Parts: sequence; C-alpha cells; structure tokens
Amino acid sequence: MSAEARPAVPAAPPLTERQEARRRRILHATAQLASRGGFDAVQMREVAEAAGVALGTLYRYFPSKVHLLVATMQDQLQHLHTTLRKRPPVADGAAQRVAETLMRAFRALQREPHLADAMVRALTFADRSVSPEVDTVSRQTTAIILDAMGLENPTPEQLSAVRVIEHTWHSALITWLSGRASIAQVKIDIETVCRLIDLTDPERRPTA
Repeated sequence: MSAEARPAVPAAPPLTERQEARRRRILHATAQLASRGGFDAVQMREVAEAAGVALGTLYRYFPSKVHLLVATMQDQLQHLHTTLRKRPPVADGAAQRVAETLMRAFRALQREPHLADAMVRALTFADRSVSPEVDTVSRQTTAIILDAMGLENPTPEQLSAVRVIEHTWHSALITWLSGRASIAQVKIDIETVCRLIDLTDPERRPTA
C-alpha cells in the first residue's frame, strides 16, 4: 500500500462542517453495506439512499465505488489509529510493538471480513485516478507503524523497512481473505517482517 513519489497535487479546500457531516454519513453507509455483502453489495445508488444524499452529490464526493471504498479504508484506519493512541502496544521492543499493533489491526478487520474484503479489493482495483486516496491510506498505515515504533524522525533505511512491512501486511490480508493463509501464518509473517525494524535501528546496528 506504499505510495511512490508523485508530483504534488494542490490540496482541496477544507470541507465545511455540513459537508464533513455528509461525508461521514456516506462513509458510514458504505461500511454498513460492505459489512453485510462485501464489494458487490456497495452500489452507488444504495449508498446515496442510505446516506440520505442525492446520487449526484455522492459522485461529487466519490467518483466511483473504488474511490468510495478506499476512502472507507482510510476512515477505518483513522479510527484504529485513535484507538491505538488511547491503548498503545505494551511490548518492550519496537519490532514487537509494531507486530502487536498490526495484529490488532488485523483482528479488527477480521471481525468484519466482508468489509475487509471489499476495502482490500478496492485497493487492488485502484488505478491512477485513485492515487490521492491510496496515498492517504499509505500515509495512515505508515503513521500507525511509526507511532508503534516510537519514532518521529525515521532514517531512510527505517522508512524503507516500514514500506516492506506495509507490503507484507497488505499481502497477508489478501492471502487470509482468499483462504490461503491461517491467522497463525499471518502472525508468523508479520512478526518475521517486523524484525527489519531492529536491523535498521542505528543504535542496534553492529559496528564494523
């Protein structure tokens, strides 16, 4: 889910309070529909009806179902990040804290498998038009990992390790959702890739 460097895009003007409330209703309706029936259950007309907005209004906020579901994933990650800040991981080492954090995120998605599948499928289907939304998901995931690490100013090597961890977490979600990996296998993969954190820690790197 990591984003490659792209030209800067002018920031959109901030939403008004009323617009933000409307957007929240849309994302809530999307999550509810996806939780019940997955990707195929999210139809733009039904989302608009459930959110109490006109179909044209919905399309102004989200040009497609993929845009909508990727934004829903970002919203879900934001809620998770808030929860993690209230109840941070308790392990001693940075690698262990990140592994604990990502498994908590995984279990949160596990509780809503249809929603998780819909969001991951949307990320997989996303093309260049969805790049800003995908980038936001990536930044949110990076922020969650860096918080767990306790880092404010990571080195380039540490950021590279974070990108690899993100890729592995995303891949683990896909393999679990497709029935090709168990929760135990996911846990092993996450714990294994999080060891990169120790390898890129300047304070723990062996001197020549």
